[in-house]
Amino acid sequence: MVTVTVWNEFRHERDSQEVAAVYPDGIHTVVADALTDRGHDVNTATLDEPEHGLSESVLEETDVLVWWGHKAHDDVDDAIVERVVDAVHGGMGLLVLHSGHYSKPFKRLMGTSCSLKWREVGEKERVWTVEPGHPIADGLPESFEIPRAEMYGERFDVPAPDELVFLSWFEGGEVFRSGCCYTRGSGRIFYFRPGHETYPIYEQPEVQTVIDNAVEWAAPGDGPTPYFGNADPQEQLD
Repeated sequence: MVTVTVWNEFRHERDSQEVAAVYPDGIHTVVADALTDRGHDVNTATLDEPEHGLSESVLEETDVLVWWGHKAHDDVDDAIVERVVDAVHGGMGLLVLHSGHYSKPFKRLMGTSCSLKWREVGEKERVWTVEPGHPIADGLPESFEIPRAEMYGERFDVPAPDELVFLSWFEGGEVFRSGCCYTRGSGRIFYFRPGHETYPIYEQPEVQTVIDNAVEWAAPGDGPTPYFGNADPQEQLD
C-alpha cells in the first residue's frame, strides 16, 4: 500500500459554476477516490489550508505527492516549494498532472521554463503508449482516446525525459510528450499531460490506470540511504 497525498489548488471548483458542474467536490477528490478504490492510503491537501496542507509531518508520511494546479501557481509559498523539492530529493515520489507543468515545484525540479503551446477548443486527443514495457503502461492499450481536451503542443521546454511513456496527438495536428519520467536525487517524478478543469478526464478509466501505475512506480523503494561527505576507506590502504 502506497501512502498518497493528492494536492489541489481547489480554486476553480469554488469560483466557476462550469468547473463545479464537472468536479463539484474538487478534482482532488476524484483522483483521491480512484486511488483509494485501487488500494492506496490517500489523503488530500489544498492551497488555502495552513501551510497549503503540506506540513513537514504530512510530507514525511507521504510516499507520493500528486499535484494539480492551474490558476494560482504564484500563490504557493516559496518555503513550501522548497519543502516539497527537498522531500523529492530525499525519496518522495511526485506525480504532476496537466497544468501542474507550470507549478513552482515542477519548474524548480526541472530547471527550465516548462512552457509549451496550448489551445482550448475541446478537440480530440489520442494518447499513444510509446514504451509498452514500462510499468506505468501496465494494463493499457496501444493507444486511447480522450474525446475533448485542451491541446498542449511541442516544444515542451523541459529536460529530455529519462523515459518517455506516452506521446499525445491532437486533432489540430500537434503532438506532445505527455508521459515523462525523471529522477531527482532519490525521488522519482512523473509528468502526465491529460486533464482539465472543465472536462471529466480524471473519471476516464485509462487515465485513472495511468495515475495508479505512476503512483506505484514513483513510490520510494527499500534501497540504502546515501552517505555524503568525508568517508573512511572501505578497504585497507597502504
